Amino acid sequence: MSTVAAVAPFTSPATPDAPDAPSMQHQWLPFTPNREFKSDPKLFARARDQYFYDPDGRAILDAGSGLFTTPAGHGRREIADAVHAQLLELDFTPSFLRAHPKSFALSDRLAALLPDGIDKLFFVSSGSEAVDTAMKICLAYQRAKGAPGRTMFVSRERAYHGVNFGGVALSGMVNNRRAYGNLVHGVVHMRDTWMNEDRFAAGQPQHGRERADDLLRLIQLHGAENIAACVVEPIAGSTGVLVPPVGYLERLREICTAHGILLVFDEVICGFGRTGAPFAAQSFGVTPDIITMAKALTNGAVPMAAVAVASHVHDTIVNSAPEGAIEFFHGYTWSAHPVACAAALAALDLYRDERLFERASDLSGYFLEQVATLRELPLVTDIRGFGMIAGIDVKSDGVPGQRGYVLQKKLFDNGLHLKTTGDCAILAPQFVFTRDHIDTTVRILRDTIASL
Repeated sequence: MSTVAAVAPFTSPATPDAPDAPSMQHQWLPFTPNREFKSDPKLFARARDQYFYDPDGRAILDAGSGLFTTPAGHGRREIADAVHAQLLELDFTPSFLRAHPKSFALSDRLAALLPDGIDKLFFVSSGSEAVDTAMKICLAYQRAKGAPGRTMFVSRERAYHGVNFGGVALSGMVNNRRAYGNLVHGVVHMRDTWMNEDRFAAGQPQHGRERADDLLRLIQLHGAENIAACVVEPIAGSTGVLVPPVGYLERLREICTAHGILLVFDEVICGFGRTGAPFAAQSFGVTPDIITMAKALTNGAVPMAAVAVASHVHDTIVNSAPEGAIEFFHGYTWSAHPVACAAALAALDLYRDERLFERASDLSGYFLEQVATLRELPLVTDIRGFGMIAGIDVKSDGVPGQRGYVLQKKLFDNGLHLKTTGDCAILAPQFVFTRDHIDTTVRILRDTIASL
């Protein structure tokens, strides 16, 4: 059972039109139409367990785990206490030429969760930083191997790999690329894995394995000697939950191994139980060379991310440097921040002690079955899902993304929180959900989609 602190009687913060309310004129919100938002703000004032609460105290069921960040539920006393204690013990230390015990303890814990052989951790503060760090590691590895010409990256259409310049170049979602996507050169894209034949397919689609051979075609076009790495999300999450076809990831691994190309799994969304195992690499039985992680690493309580690197990659880079030299010229002020490490260790304790990954696996079948019932709605054009994540496509009204945007606003008003991308609603329930929470989620979704 969830362990939470005793909650004081709720006192509503100032609403946007109250005399002492903030002006809302000075913050520039990310990925938000700011002018429209500020005319009709959707605010969360607090959160507890499976719910957000607006400033008036109205409960909003969190069917998106925040932003794929908070599978253990909100307001966890265990994490809050760990953060408080850490602030008083060691609030900050740089990780340049210095370190602290909890960063090594966290590395040990993560290494034990990761696939065999992936046991070196480099800490950063966000998924975007993790992706750009992984790209640098790939380049450093190829250079250490004596192949400095391997500077290209292969990604996929409809991919999302964060918002830093490297990640934007890798990404294949047009609105993330339109203004900034061409500043980093040497990135080419395979097709995405969605196929019309797999509409409403449960779990891994049966069609599309052959699209992994897009990588082989790009090798034949550009030359393997010029390609550093292939970067994919095991499940393409932000674009709308594209589950890999049967055999697809295995084929990518086979091609990468044959041609000396590193395989990178971006598990910022999939990592920490979302697919029923600690990492999607384990769920799908395919081991990459590098895994990025973020979001649920601290249960969303403190910004933190990491890059997990196979021993052979790490050792090649480190052993190529002269004795006493810095082996990898990269890092951030906030790398392995003591407070973030404390939060992550507490979150990992919760995942272990409450068997949350196992609970997610047990609930997954019911979750996917109930979501599948929405296919009866005329506006629903496809449903995809795996583990505890699902995407529901709604028919466009002629302006791409407009219906999805209206949907997420109506869902907020109707008491449900989730993410939408374009005209796709993305569900990522908390692992502390019960079947009743799933039923409520699907009921609100059904009623809201039917009202569009």
